[in-house]
Amino acid sequence: MSNFLDYEEQDGIVTLTMNRPDERNALSEEPQMLEFVTVCERLKRDTRVRVVILTGAGSAFSAGGNIKHMRDKKSFSAGSPVQIRDAYRNGIQQIPLALYELDVPTIAAVNGPAIGAGMDLSCMCDVRIASDRAKFASSFVKLGIVPADGGAWLLSRTIGPSKALEMMLTGETIDAEAARAIGLVTKVVPHDNLMDEAMAFARKIAAHPPLTLRLSKRLLRESQHVSLATSLEIAAAYQALAHYTQDHDEAVAAFLEKRSPAFTGQ
Repeated sequence: MSNFLDYEEQDGIVTLTMNRPDERNALSEEPQMLEFVTVCERLKRDTRVRVVILTGAGSAFSAGGNIKHMRDKKSFSAGSPVQIRDAYRNGIQQIPLALYELDVPTIAAVNGPAIGAGMDLSCMCDVRIASDRAKFASSFVKLGIVPADGGAWLLSRTIGPSKALEMMLTGETIDAEAARAIGLVTKVVPHDNLMDEAMAFARKIAAHPPLTLRLSKRLLRESQHVSLATSLEIAAAYQALAHYTQDHDEAVAAFLEKRSPAFTGQ
């Protein structure tokens, strides 16, 4: 592991912090990318985890790729076209495959600039809450490259094709309020309150049965690319699983008895 991600768990809520503040949490080395994959595998297996918060240490969420590496033809910029393609496939493209497809609900707490791959990383999460110091840019065009980390696919599904294309073709940086106006983030909060707000939202989610949270997210993900009939079939199967849990019985009993439920993840 590259020790890029700090992992902290409390009451079923995991906070992942990108911890290279001196490098503005840039995504530049394959070990960093594969650390996301390893962590997501851990989160999948740990049924106690109900919500994940992703944030950055220091002044930036993530500055994206390392421009000096591009200049020096290092890391993902090294070698022949085939080698560069494989470096992307085996490196940064592993992050969206792991993070976006994670069953556990995810919140990006965007503490500062989220630029290029950094913005795309925030779009791999389900919800984005931004500090008033956050900035966003799909800046690849300004460097003569394309968003090869899944950014085009993610951004168009987050803010719509027209706005996504506008951001991609201009490369312009927008502030947190502009990001909220186009639906890129759901909420903008004072910088010093960011993690408290993200944690409060995470607790609202985590108050519900863990399996139901994962099934609900998976149902939404699958429903985005299948027919209504297929979505209904998946929903029926997931509902059968949910009905057979102890947490479902507890939820029903608590509702009828007018008390707070106590969920166990069973």
